[in-house]
Amino acid sequence: MASSHFLCSHHVFLPSYNSFKKSQSQSQSHISLFKPNGSSSFHLNSQFKRVRAMASESNTPTRRQVEVVYNPEERINKLADEVDKEAPLSRLTLFSPCKVNVFLRITNKREDGFHDLASLFHVISLGDILKFSLSPSKTKDSLSTNVSGVPLDDRNLIIKALNLYRKKTGSEKFFWIHLDKKVPTGAGLGGGSSNAATALWAANQFNGCLATEKELQEWSSEIGSDVPFFFSQGAAYCTGRGEVVQNILPPVPLDIPMVLIKPQQACSTAEVYKHLRLDQTSKVDPLTLLEKISTNGISQDVCINDLEPPAFEVLPSLRRLKQRVNAASRGQYDAVFMSGSGSTIVGIGSPDPPQFVYDDEEYHDVFLSGNFDIVM
Repeated sequence: MASSHFLCSHHVFLPSYNSFKKSQSQSQSHISLFKPNGSSSFHLNSQFKRVRAMASESNTPTRRQVEVVYNPEERINKLADEVDKEAPLSRLTLFSPCKVNVFLRITNKREDGFHDLASLFHVISLGDILKFSLSPSKTKDSLSTNVSGVPLDDRNLIIKALNLYRKKTGSEKFFWIHLDKKVPTGAGLGGGSSNAATALWAANQFNGCLATEKELQEWSSEIGSDVPFFFSQGAAYCTGRGEVVQNILPPVPLDIPMVLIKPQQACSTAEVYKHLRLDQTSKVDPLTLLEKISTNGISQDVCINDLEPPAFEVLPSLRRLKQRVNAASRGQYDAVFMSGSGSTIVGIGSPDPPQFVYDDEEYHDVFLSGNFDIVM
């Protein structure tokens, strides 16, 4: 039974599932990404249970120490290889990148209650690792993760995506999935949407590509508005609810560094939209913003997010955080803005966080990530 292991470095990501090229060997298939900057394999060492047992012999005073090592991943892999020997592969490990909204304009409220938007989405080199294995179960998927607070049932977008794939294709395959979570939740970075897109793509590989990637992208809009973007080539101008995806050439330097600062509190997207007032949004044509970025690069005046004012009403501390980052940067960042509906503040142009997030007690529990790039 073949297995696939996607290898990536910290700055290699999955901008487009079209980027993958599959090659077969006798026992293993490899899925590789164009323009890799290096590779490292991922292992669930944290899942290994190391048990020490003390064994003593009844007739001797000496005691012998025995170490028993239990590797659940190895057992799962063996079981997965036996599930369906005709399947194209039995195991798959993928990188699931997140995104930032370089600008986000809200242009209209629709009759269906959703809002029309126009936004420049771009993946960055922060993401989760998803490991898939075929399961012998004929009734449900099993999801595990390295963090608490993440739902493991059909509230999780990974499970929703796998259920959607089976509904659309008639596939009867179920999976063990382990999510190594690096992207914070409730951050406006699209981590859950990326996981859903990754799960759809993975299910298609396990089933011999029953669907085209165009079909996967179309289906993915049923899961969430951001999900179709993660079938793009990495940079896209997105309209509609976000599901209308137009691939574009990267409009900013690919090696531009950034800092992400997310407070412990999350912003509810529903609450943010509830506080949105269309008459107070920017009037700048989003295509003008896109043209300015393509011509002149990132600057504060083009990184407009119409969801910032309502998000700052929902979470006033977020406004203070952005103000403090701006004040402390002294020109260090080309732009400081909120991504999506929050609550991540992005500083573009430097990998170095402002000193106050280390010094002030108020920010000791923030998610802080530097040295990330906008990359293709």
